[in-house]
Amino acid sequence: MSKRSINGTDFTAMVLAGAEKLQQHAEHVNSLNVFPVPDGDTGTNMNLTMTAGANELKRNNTASVGQCASVLSKGLLMGARGNSGVILSQLFRGLGRYAAQYDELNTQQFAAALQTGVDTAYKAVVKPVEGTILTVAKEAARHAVYYARRTTDIVELMTEVLAKAKEALAHTPELLPVLKQVGVVDSGGQGLVYIYEGFHQHLTSGSVSAPVQTPVQGQAAAPASVPAAVLTKPENVLSSVQSSAQSQLSTEDIEFLYDMEFFINRQLGPSVKSDFDEEAFRKALSVNGDSIIVISDDETIKVHVHSKTPGEVLNLALVHGEITQIHILNMREQHRDLLTAGMDIAPMPDVFADIPEEKASVQSPAVPPADDMAPYGFIAVSSGDGISDIFRSLGVDAILAGGQTMNPSTEDFVNAISSISAKHIYILPNNSNIVLAAQQAKELLEGERDITVIPSKSIPQGISAAFAFQEDDSVDANTSNMLEAIAQVKSGQVTNAVRDTVIEDLEIKSGQYIGIESSKIVAAADELLAVSQQLLTSMLVNGDEIVTVLTGADTEADVTEALGSWLEETYPQVEVEIHEGGQPLYYYLFSVEP
Repeated sequence: MSKRSINGTDFTAMVLAGAEKLQQHAEHVNSLNVFPVPDGDTGTNMNLTMTAGANELKRNNTASVGQCASVLSKGLLMGARGNSGVILSQLFRGLGRYAAQYDELNTQQFAAALQTGVDTAYKAVVKPVEGTILTVAKEAARHAVYYARRTTDIVELMTEVLAKAKEALAHTPELLPVLKQVGVVDSGGQGLVYIYEGFHQHLTSGSVSAPVQTPVQGQAAAPASVPAAVLTKPENVLSSVQSSAQSQLSTEDIEFLYDMEFFINRQLGPSVKSDFDEEAFRKALSVNGDSIIVISDDETIKVHVHSKTPGEVLNLALVHGEITQIHILNMREQHRDLLTAGMDIAPMPDVFADIPEEKASVQSPAVPPADDMAPYGFIAVSSGDGISDIFRSLGVDAILAGGQTMNPSTEDFVNAISSISAKHIYILPNNSNIVLAAQQAKELLEGERDITVIPSKSIPQGISAAFAFQEDDSVDANTSNMLEAIAQVKSGQVTNAVRDTVIEDLEIKSGQYIGIESSKIVAAADELLAVSQQLLTSMLVNGDEIVTVLTGADTEADVTEALGSWLEETYPQVEVEIHEGGQPLYYYLFSVEP
């Protein structure tokens, strides 16, 4: 079939198909994150971002492609989570700006819209890195502009765009050495390819199925519903065997076999609690589950989890309200059927797709008169009750739950800003994957609120910045002091590896404890105390005077006591402070300061 242009109806269908395709393969995108730590959330962030845009488009689509592109841009912008989600929102923001003047797009206009999206995304990133989603988008758009001069068929053009995107994705390991070392392609780039596959599949067939993923550079395909714990095994992720990955997986390896999705209506139920601790609920679900997504507001809680014990999950949920729209699938049964019949695994129905969410628009906060406002306000992202208490004690006004695997959206920041009555607001993202979303919120409110984003990339950096703040100093002085404070902090983390790998001659086994210093894995060991000692030895150099230890939710007191004693004996000149952080995933967060 051929098509000379796309209107709003076509564009809406393409976007919904792209969102569905990405949703089917979000776990696979997660599994491509380079480091073997439990924070592979690129697929989750892109999926949540794309879903926010698609839901907005479902509510407000028209026959005009320009109007539809603007609606999508607004939804993506407010729903953007993580760096990958923000970049995705910027790609479509630029596309929307170009398309706004048209009711239909021909091949040259569609190509120009893709290129404008790339230009916008590159401008949004302070230091663009090649070998990422940016590169895949750039190469695809550049080829689109070239090829659009040779065809008037949108379907043919999209075929070329998809082929070029796949080619660029396969080349990402040559641009980012760490990808080549581990043997994967870029996760964000893979997510964008899935979206383009959805675009193309709609244009050619009008629907999206759930095919086996196309292998890239010898990488085996993987079923959308197999959990990340299985996908991230090296023999599965890095296999060069030409048969499908499903045939290489053991059904019994699917540990959390029940794929569950449901809603909790907080307004109904015999024993509804007035408050909802999202972090505590996640932690309870994680005891016998993984692939957890919890999204809540005052009325509804959306839940997705892979669990061993569905009954316990439902009992946990019932405490908070009445359960509705329950979907439970047995992934072992799916896998056995697949192996027997040689058919693709059908994806779980998207029970969230048709549920209206809050309209994604930027409402100007009602700002009180200047005389009634405090001089300063603070927003900080935190990942544990103890850490939140520390920030509150330092004068932080609004705490957003976040960190690895649970990034707050741009809209979360906008809402937090609107809740603070202050002349100038500082934001401490405290995670490198959250900085862009915070910056995007600032840009949305430019001219309405005075906001400074301090680009803290770890909890220790955020705490140090908050300590450096002085109420009586000017904005410029405080900004300078906080930037200087985060520059002096060395941050460390201790967690578990979720897959085998080798990084810079350091051999890492799945399940081992690993020590990370400034995003680089520097230690691996079978004992928590040993890896903590190795990490701190790497971090401490002559002149360092202060070590702060934040203990995680699963850290045992006797290990912490032994670590404290070791620090006092080995580094008697160093002041050691130990606080209960309560953060998930990471046994310890360390900061070292001169």
